[in-house]
Amino acid sequence: QVQLVESGGGLVQAGGSLRLSCAASGRTFSRFGMGWFRQAPGKEREFVAAINWSGGNRYYEDSVKGRFTISRDNAKNTVYLQMNSLKPEDTAVYYCAAKQTSMAVTASTRYDYWGQGTQVTVSS
Repeated sequence: QVQLVESGGGLVQAGGSLRLSCAASGRTFSRFGMGWFRQAPGKEREFVAAINWSGGNRYYEDSVKGRFTISRDNAKNTVYLQMNSLKPEDTAVYYCAAKQTSMAVTASTRYDYWGQGTQVTVSS
């Protein structure tokens, strides 16, 4: 079993930055593909970013390209989401997810483990 714990959410003004962290339990973290998803009120959960086991492959949802960066530190069992130039439409609960295979994928159904989420609120 893998447990994921997100942190780093909060309230920020438009144009500001936040860095989300996701700490994973378990010794096999380095083999996992990891992803970030978000869910805004009244909307379905959507893909934000994904990274493969080594960090060599990364994918982003179009609206966050150039503003968000996903990275990982396998020695610390942690994946990050650096969010810059935040916009009010980025407001959502952000979820970290892990999949037992090493590739980076965008489909939420491919992920095996999920964190509880962290709230990000961007004020205009």
